[in-house]
Amino acid sequence: QVYKGLDIITNKVSPQEQRLCRHHMISFVDPLVSNYTVVDFRDKAVPLISYIFARDKIPIVVGGTNYYIESLLWKVLINTKEKPSSVPRPDSDRKVELEQLDGAELHRRLSQVDPEMAAKLHPHDKRKVARSLQVFEETGIPHSEILHQQQGEEGGGPLGGPLKYPHSCVLWLHADQAALDARLEKRVDDMVAAGLLEELRDFHRRYNREKVAENRQDYQHGIFQSIGFKEFHEYLVSEGNCSPETSALLLEKGIQALKQVTKRYARRQNKWVRNRFLKRPGPNVPPVYGLEVSDLQRWEEDVLKPALEIVESFIQGREPLAEPLRMEQDEKENKRSRHVCELCDRLIIGDREWAAHTRSKSHLHHLKKRRKLEVSGRAGGTMGGSGDVETSDEDGSLPV
Repeated sequence: QVYKGLDIITNKVSPQEQRLCRHHMISFVDPLVSNYTVVDFRDKAVPLISYIFARDKIPIVVGGTNYYIESLLWKVLINTKEKPSSVPRPDSDRKVELEQLDGAELHRRLSQVDPEMAAKLHPHDKRKVARSLQVFEETGIPHSEILHQQQGEEGGGPLGGPLKYPHSCVLWLHADQAALDARLEKRVDDMVAAGLLEELRDFHRRYNREKVAENRQDYQHGIFQSIGFKEFHEYLVSEGNCSPETSALLLEKGIQALKQVTKRYARRQNKWVRNRFLKRPGPNVPPVYGLEVSDLQRWEEDVLKPALEIVESFIQGREPLAEPLRMEQDEKENKRSRHVCELCDRLIIGDREWAAHTRSKSHLHHLKKRRKLEVSGRAGGTMGGSGDVETSDEDGSLPV
């Protein structure tokens, strides 16, 4: 929502709603700027929060892009270069340059200068590997060392440095999955009815067409990371160059893809709240209060009244009537452990990801294939009459 225009695709808050309460950080970045970063966002938002406090008001940070929320809660970002705080850098972004390199080469370079960080990152995660390399190049200090310094500060913890605003609380609006999915599908239909295609066509004419002609379309940076651009790309570039029937099929394909990716993103947002807040208890994690929004007819009873009571309690320095959410964490789980699956020729980072991989269809397929080969090989050895062939166990099982 920081980008100017494109109000439908970015789901901007309506002018009517903005008149009810003053909004900030909306529609101030040119959408053609591709190097606007979370650091730029933080450097503009933090002074605004101070300004709101100075007027004896309460700043409400609305999600969202969760990584941007983290930048306001904790000391987690690293400034690698001095630059104006309210405008993106005009010069080329070193991280983007690094991302053009091969993933294996990037990871090899990081292993040489910051082996600890390289051990935590998958070679395929080019964006994070490139960022760690950029940090080292521009500061001369390994990324892992800077993170250790932040976490070691008083009040710091696994998520980073201390809370910037110690009396924060999180209001997590969550819904039954079926109700949420239906609501998100309707939202996409409402976006199309409100003129989404006209908005995308206009932007495609002004910017995207030139990029496509030059074969330098980039959906990894700037406004193009937003949900909705990639999904309608095929429809937009072929419109007017194919039959009406084909165009209609591509349009429907884009609408269905937008619905699917929107629902997946909502799931990732919920997973982020659980992983970052509920599974990482510590001195630098604010309390999280769940508000049920499955039934919008009960908004006042289930959301508005409890939320007001929680916020008033924080203002008055007393415990809210509502209990914050708690989730049992697995203290033995290692999110950065390294596992090599020789069967699938893959590197897996994290205990949970490894457990999921061993249950995945592809892994089980490779496992079944290998067992068949082993059985075939043993059968062939027996048929050949070799006297020293090892037979299988009585129950027919084979060691893995």
